[in-house]
Amino acid sequence: MNFNNKVVLITGASTGIGKAIAQKLINENCKLVLLSRRTELIKEYLNQSPTANHQTLIIKCDVSNKDEVASAYKQIIEKFGKIDVAILNAGVGHNVTVENYNSRFAEETFGANIFGIVYWVEQMLPEFVKRKEGIIVGVSSLADNRGYSGSGFYGASKAAASIYLEGLRVELKRYGIKVITVKPGFVKTPMTDKNKFKMPFLMEPDKAAHIIIDGIKKEKRIIQFPWQMVLLTRLVGIMPGSLYEWVAGKLKL
Repeated sequence: MNFNNKVVLITGASTGIGKAIAQKLINENCKLVLLSRRTELIKEYLNQSPTANHQTLIIKCDVSNKDEVASAYKQIIEKFGKIDVAILNAGVGHNVTVENYNSRFAEETFGANIFGIVYWVEQMLPEFVKRKEGIIVGVSSLADNRGYSGSGFYGASKAAASIYLEGLRVELKRYGIKVITVKPGFVKTPMTDKNKFKMPFLMEPDKAAHIIIDGIKKEKRIIQFPWQMVLLTRLVGIMPGSLYEWVAGKLKL
C-alpha cells in the first residue's frame, strides 16, 4: 500500500516513535490525525515543518478513556469521513518493584497499552467491516515474551496486546482488513530515558519510524526490530522456565 491521500491516525503522537512516524508521514501526501494528551508538543514540531498543512488534525485525547476516544473518532469522521490506517502507538511503562508496588501503575499501563487499542478498534470496526478495507497497526513490544523483573505490568500488557492483535488478524482477514503488530526493542524515547539499566541495541526513534513505515507499506503481519533483539528474545523465550528464572534472578532481568 501507499499513504497517498490516505487518512492516517497516530495515537501517542507527541513524542518518541509516534512523533517520528508523524514527522515522516508529513511528506507522504496523506491526511494526518495526531492524538496525544499533550497536543502542545505536536503543535510545536508541526510549526517547525514547512510541509505541514490543513490536512492535519490534532486532537487532545487520553486513549485509556473510552468517552474521549469516541469523541475523537467523531471529530475525525466529521473532518475526513473515514480512517484508512490507524497506528495505535500510545503507551506507557513503569518500573514497578516490591518497594513501589501499586495497582495504580497497572491501571495506567493496561489502560494505555491494551485498552487504548481496544477502544479505538471498537470505534473503527463497524466502518472498516462495512467498507471491507482498513489497516490496524498496533504497537506491542519484544518484551511480550517473558516476565521481566520490574516490568511485570508492562510486559503483561504487551503480551495481551500481541495476542489480541493476532486474534484480530485471523478474524478480520476475511473482511479484507489488515492487522499489523509492531514489536520494537529498545527505542530512545522519554519513556525509556527513565530506565536505570543498560538497554542493548538502543535505537533512535527516526530509524524505528522508518522501519515501521516501510513495514506498513509492505503490509507485513509483524514488524519487529532490531534483528539482534529479535534473536535474543527468541532465545530467552525458548528457555525452560526454571532455567530462565535462574538466569533472570542472576542478571535481574
